[in-house]
Amino acid sequence: MRKILCIVLLSVSANLASQETWTLSECVSYALGHNLQLNDFQYSLRSDKETYRQSIRDLLPNIFATSDYNIRFGRSIDPNDNSIINIDFFSNNYSLQANMDLFRGFQKINAIKASKFLYQATQEETQQQKYLLAFRVMTAFYNILFFEGLVDISKEQLVVSQANYDLVKKQIELGLKAGADLYEAESVLLTDKLNLTQSINQLAAAKLGLVQEMNLENATDIAVQAELVGLSEPTETPSMQSDTIFTKAIGFMPIIKAQQLRTKAAKKQVAVARGNMYPSLSLFAGYGTGYFETTTDSLGTTIPFRDQFRDNTFQFIGVSLNIPISNGLSARSRVKQQKIALMRAQNNLDLQEQELYQTIQQLVQEYNAFQVEYEQSTQKMEAQNLAFTIAQKRYEKGLINTMELFTAKNLFASAQNENLQVRLRMEVNRSTLDFYQGLPIFNIN
Repeated sequence: MRKILCIVLLSVSANLASQETWTLSECVSYALGHNLQLNDFQYSLRSDKETYRQSIRDLLPNIFATSDYNIRFGRSIDPNDNSIINIDFFSNNYSLQANMDLFRGFQKINAIKASKFLYQATQEETQQQKYLLAFRVMTAFYNILFFEGLVDISKEQLVVSQANYDLVKKQIELGLKAGADLYEAESVLLTDKLNLTQSINQLAAAKLGLVQEMNLENATDIAVQAELVGLSEPTETPSMQSDTIFTKAIGFMPIIKAQQLRTKAAKKQVAVARGNMYPSLSLFAGYGTGYFETTTDSLGTTIPFRDQFRDNTFQFIGVSLNIPISNGLSARSRVKQQKIALMRAQNNLDLQEQELYQTIQQLVQEYNAFQVEYEQSTQKMEAQNLAFTIAQKRYEKGLINTMELFTAKNLFASAQNENLQVRLRMEVNRSTLDFYQGLPIFNIN
């Protein structure tokens, strides 16, 4: 009994979970938190952040400790008096050294700036990927709404076909129509049943597409809320200008800002490459000691390790100047390569701006076209609805045959589908243009 109760409770909870409805905002938020591709961008962001931090730490002195243990055979130099000896002995040394660059052609400063720009560029690119994911989710979301509308239209058509089939069947029983008319009505009925089945299958595929885009685990179905995504009747809106929208978009679009930052980074990398052609100045210092088996006292006994470790200590400090004269002209070659990289980064920036402008141009053109198409498709749908209503009445009176009614019904259904499609495409287009104008379409942060 307990097992049966548990199964029932699990089934009820599963049904409740499956019946949960999602708004567009909720779908986007969930997708942003569970998308694996975004995780990869986050890892790249963390890597660039560490690179930037390390470029700052490169300003610190390099400190290192060394130790060695040597056994010498045959002729060697005595560490005590630099005389030549021919005995086997061992020695070991200990030292602590540090060096710090005083000047290196401003390479480290420019490297810090370059790595900072690259880190910021990765941040913007990560933000861009979030926007792209949000738009993919929005497209999948509206696909579901379209096919849900298509299913509703198919159901309406099926109800009409079923009613006509029942009417013909009754008229045949009364002797008002021939039996062949029933076959025609049945054919129309079966066609509408097939259309409904196809619409339901397309709706299931659209739901699966949204589930996969969201990375919703252990689910193949999802319910969405149409009333919360702005699917009210379209209203008159002011005309849009491509140049005005582009001016707004170029100021905040992450992909543009990312490429601008990469161009700045490329300029700093040219300066880093030039730094190899300047003299470099560094400061170094150290502290050390050692133990030598040949170090003996007046009696010829090797001095103990502790005494030698204390007595053999030494310190040093100095400055090193390095002036590059020729290194196979590699420094000049690196400068040329970085200049080419800079030109490529600038060209990529121009390309991104061009693509953004062309995209906005196309969206504005579609926006203006959708305004006209929606008005005309609405008028067409109303006209086809009236024509179908008249045809239905004429069919009931026996003035037209089944195929004429079927044609009128199909034209009405086609007009409904066309109107719904234009309406949803216009909604996506308007949301996209609102985004390019800087309006808060998605709650990305």
